[in-house]
Amino acid sequence: MRVFLTGGGGFLGRHLQAALRAGGHEVAAPTSSACDLRHAGGLAAWTGVKFDQIFHLAAWTQAGDFCLRHPGEQWIRNQQINTAVLAWWAEHQPQAKLVSIGTSCAYSPEFPLREEHYLDGQPIASLHAYAMTKRMLLVGQRSLAQQYGLRHLTFVPSTLYGPGYHAAGRQLHFIFDLIRKILLGRLTGAPVELWGDGLQRRELVQVDDFVRAVLALTDRVEGEVINVGGGAEYPIREFAAMICAEVGLDPAVIRYDDRRYVGARSKCLEIGKLRRLWPEFAPTPLAAGLPPVIAWMREQLGRMPGP
Repeated sequence: MRVFLTGGGGFLGRHLQAALRAGGHEVAAPTSSACDLRHAGGLAAWTGVKFDQIFHLAAWTQAGDFCLRHPGEQWIRNQQINTAVLAWWAEHQPQAKLVSIGTSCAYSPEFPLREEHYLDGQPIASLHAYAMTKRMLLVGQRSLAQQYGLRHLTFVPSTLYGPGYHAAGRQLHFIFDLIRKILLGRLTGAPVELWGDGLQRRELVQVDDFVRAVLALTDRVEGEVINVGGGAEYPIREFAAMICAEVGLDPAVIRYDDRRYVGARSKCLEIGKLRRLWPEFAPTPLAAGLPPVIAWMREQLGRMPGP
């Protein structure tokens, strides 16, 4: 099968590429320098190739308070990216199935985080612009499918984790930030200060679990939004305690700064649809998933000795 992949250089993109190629598929995953999706002609070089699937992962965003500081840029850049991909799909790749990646921040806290509510209510204010570009992406897919009979599917992940995160020069998703700060505290004695009061709750899904779900369902499901999460959420303090136990740091040394930005207080996707569609889904337990990430982060911090 011939596959086109946007965002192939990102954390998820690298894992999905590897899995697709391991499955014997031919994958085109140009870098942003070779394929500038902000411009209508960015995909022209691939117009003459007929793809069976298009995985659209590319987005202009980062973790932390990035969305709070760049709402206007996020709106323009992500709308440019999404419009270019949708137009190319409809005009030049109508035979291909478009598989896009949504975002859990598109959900409104007023409703259960269940797929039928993806477009309902208002996302939280600090993430509103980015969340709405992802909603607009889904509306675009549905509109083109309605008019031209195209095939599409959207997966919504909770926070992805695993070794190999693209940490350089970027704000870190919470779990990588926790691991980095706690490791530095253990290995160098640096103060460990975490954002918020530690009672905000989060959910994780291991990146390879997410990729397996995507590949298991892409050929079997049409026109749906599917949440993929770990099935449970935990307070930040509990994540911190698990990491401390792994690296040998007393969690009592951690300081919490409740003046700092924390985003949503709670965010756990309902995954009943996923379990119905793919009963084999079995998320990696945190006890098994976190140690490899901690080991990877330790290596990134300079191959420091263990506790």
